Amino acid sequence: MELDQTDFKILSMLQDDGKCSYSKIARNIGVSEGTVRGRINKMLKNDIFEFIIHTNPYKIGLHVQAIIGLETRVGYHDSIACQLQPHRSVRFIGAFSGKHDLIMQAFFQNNEELMAFVDRTLSGIEGIISVDVNVELKQYKDTFSYVD
Repeated sequence: MELDQTDFKILSMLQDDGKCSYSKIARNIGVSEGTVRGRINKMLKNDIFEFIIHTNPYKIGLHVQAIIGLETRVGYHDSIACQLQPHRSVRFIGAFSGKHDLIMQAFFQNNEELMAFVDRTLSGIEGIISVDVNVELKQYKDTFSYVD
């Protein structure tokens, strides 16, 4: 599906306010409410975006954010990633080029929970050569907005 300017305007408004009504979007971009509804449904069907609830981890007791880089043995990426996906603390995991083969973002209640994850979980997964744990000290930006 190729997006046009109307689609991008709709996406921009939804990024600013995910609860924005179809009628408000229609008024602001100069199209009918039916057009907005149809475009949104088509974009949802084509996986252009999804409606999600983004919970603030700090407000629910997850005070330690870690970016963890893993060096792995060749051929173990998928196996390691599959073993880490089910862990509630892991928000993101991806394969990368560069120093780390896999990089993940994870949230923990405290440093002890992070240490237990590294010492018990990561140390027990075959194919991990080394672990590089980086704890966030201060956050400057956290967004999922990609459209102006």
